[in-house]
Amino acid sequence: QVQLVESGGGLVQAGGSLRLSCAGSAGTLSDYAMGWFRQAPGKEREFVARCSRSGANTYYARSVKGRFTISRDNAKSTVYLQMNSLRPEDTAVYSCAATTSSDYRNPILYPYWGQGTQVTVSS
Repeated sequence: QVQLVESGGGLVQAGGSLRLSCAGSAGTLSDYAMGWFRQAPGKEREFVARCSRSGANTYYARSVKGRFTISRDNAKSTVYLQMNSLRPEDTAVYSCAATTSSDYRNPILYPYWGQGTQVTVSS
């Protein structure tokens, strides 16, 4: 069982930055590819970013590519999402998730989820 806890969300003005963290059960995250997803009110959960088990391979949604960076520190069992140039449309609850699947966009294939952290971007 993998337990994930997100932190780092908050209120920021458009153009600002936030860094989200996702802390996993000690010694377990290196076995999983990790993803970040977000869900805005009234909308479906959407893929944001994913990195491979080593962190060498990363994938991004088109809407965040060039602004967001996913990274991980397996020694600390932590995954990060650096979010720059934030826009009001980035407002959502952001959740990290762990999977062994190679399908990185489908949230159904991620069996382990954190509780989420709210990100609000004001205009």
